[in-house]
Amino acid sequence: MILLSARELLRQFDTKPVFSDVNFDVRPGERIGLVGPNGTGKSTLLKILAGFDEPDVGHIEKHSTCDVAMLEQEANFPDDRTLIDEAKVGLKHLYELQDEALKLADLIAHEHAFVGHVSNVPGAGAASQEHVGNVLNDMKESERLHKRYDFIQHELQRLDAYHIDHRVDEILHGLGFEKSEYDRPLNTFSGGQKNRVLLARLLLRSPNVMLLDEPTNHLDIAATEWLEDYLSRCNEAIIVVSHDRYFLDRVTNRILEMYRGKVTDYPGNFSQYWRLREERTELAKKTHVAQMEEKAKLEDFIRKNIAGQKTVQAQDRMKKLEKLEAAIVDVPQEIPRLHLQFGQPTRTGDVVIDANKLTKGFIAGQPLFREVTVRVNRGDRIGILGPNGAGKTTFLRTLIGELKPDSGQVRFGTNVKLAYYDQNLQGIPYDTDAIEAVRPPDNPEFAPARIRDLLAQFGMRGEIVFQRIGTMSGGEKSRVALARIAALNANLMILDEPTNHLDLWARASLEDALKRFEGTLLFVSHDRYFLDQVATNVIVLDPVVGELGWKFFEGNYSAFTAFRKAVMADDAAGKKSDAASSKGAKPIAAGQQSSENTTRSGQERRKRKFAYRKVEEIESEIALKEVELQSREADLCNPEVLRDGRKAKEAMTAVDQLKADLARLYEHWEEASELN
Repeated sequence: MILLSARELLRQFDTKPVFSDVNFDVRPGERIGLVGPNGTGKSTLLKILAGFDEPDVGHIEKHSTCDVAMLEQEANFPDDRTLIDEAKVGLKHLYELQDEALKLADLIAHEHAFVGHVSNVPGAGAASQEHVGNVLNDMKESERLHKRYDFIQHELQRLDAYHIDHRVDEILHGLGFEKSEYDRPLNTFSGGQKNRVLLARLLLRSPNVMLLDEPTNHLDIAATEWLEDYLSRCNEAIIVVSHDRYFLDRVTNRILEMYRGKVTDYPGNFSQYWRLREERTELAKKTHVAQMEEKAKLEDFIRKNIAGQKTVQAQDRMKKLEKLEAAIVDVPQEIPRLHLQFGQPTRTGDVVIDANKLTKGFIAGQPLFREVTVRVNRGDRIGILGPNGAGKTTFLRTLIGELKPDSGQVRFGTNVKLAYYDQNLQGIPYDTDAIEAVRPPDNPEFAPARIRDLLAQFGMRGEIVFQRIGTMSGGEKSRVALARIAALNANLMILDEPTNHLDLWARASLEDALKRFEGTLLFVSHDRYFLDQVATNVIVLDPVVGELGWKFFEGNYSAFTAFRKAVMADDAAGKKSDAASSKGAKPIAAGQQSSENTTRSGQERRKRKFAYRKVEEIESEIALKEVELQSREADLCNPEVLRDGRKAKEAMTAVDQLKADLARLYEHWEEASELN
């Protein structure tokens, strides 16, 4: 079934179309990533699909049962509305369906049975024909009522209407809200929290075509991971615009690329799209070259022989040339990458930053982080991550001296030259043009031509460099701010969310440039792929990692997540082991020794029950099994699975088997930890 179709769409705001001749279909269960450089019309296309905008040419076709809804970008709530009130606005249609189902059930229960009508048919004549006509009308109405009732029941099951409170709790908790906040007025929430409320409302509504424009913008890593898991399990069709490559990889099963006014369709997730695009481009290039070589040969033969003895052959070649020219493959336009360069910084001492017992907070007795002791060495690239509100930006501003610590101190090494990128882009003057904004304050003679070359590296070319910063888009301001950092030629760069406002291709270019940078780098980012590619070490600011609210970890983001999963597996294994020990322990009288623990060395090592395996291998398998178990348990909550006896039995069998496998793995892990 096709839920929604775009047909011959064209949209333009000036003489040049934003996009044209756009055609695609959306089917149930498809999770489509809409990607492309900034300014290619992705948000405009979503608005047209949602009905907030209209194409200049073309139209949208929707199935009669199709409900399309788009994530709103601006939060405007009534003053007295609470979090739980607004969340349930997303369930309004569900409550309406429940009411309609009750009314239909009442109508069906009281309708006249067809048999009763037939038994009361009067004698022949006009009265008889009129009665038969009424009976037939009643039959049609009865059939219509039953069809509508069946459809509503199906929708109520699809929307899990019988577990409303559980769904509300799951979604609000997953997006970072606590139950204590349910009755809190929305006008007391921050802007980012209000945007998360909009997302919660849309998820609760569960339209069968969900349009998401940058849904992770106001989410921390934990909430983003929850949203990935939720969307990858839902049955609704999704079209999502995102610059988060990990998110696109986990959620999508189809990619639509928008570039230079056209839409190209790719199967699979983002990684598969990235690979297929390169393969298609290379194949098209080779085909194009071969076709042009063949064309040149045909033209040469025709030119030499059209008036000679081989005229017939030349005419035959002309026909071949005509067919070839009609079939020549166009080489796909490559999406340009930026060629960023942060220069050759001067050398610092071995120690660049020495932070000792740094503590900072804004509420007495409630510090965001306590006693952070970190030594940053020359050449380190340290990523800083943590949930919203953990103090990541505060930590950076305290390091550079913009904020005074509550206690502790920060010392910089010798010959350190610092450049700071502020995520709010307050470091660039909004009342000047790009050239003046980039010019280093300590070098007023910095040549304008050199500045323009630098801006061009960051994708700022032409007349835009003379435009006032205050009138630029977020992406343009971000590029100017990064160019300003490059112009400073610092040997220590501290960057707060440098990928904000950058598209996927600009992010990839920035990653390459930062990996080539020979100085020292500290940065905050919520982009996990960016963290993975750039960071050599990470600092985690999060109350759950320790009583001081921070932890330094050697390794990139993937190494940290593997460590985190291993710790979770350790905790689970420890709880299981403690429970087993408590259950099976026997009291030992005073002065009595357990023979099991009495050996010449004072402690006997038990024999192996399992084959030798590394502890790390077992921990990795435990993590995979736990993810699989979570997925299978989710299947048991799926009404479609529960209605199918065979599927339900398979799911229950799989859950039982996975639990048994995990129990065995926990036991193996315990043995390996002791005996390896």
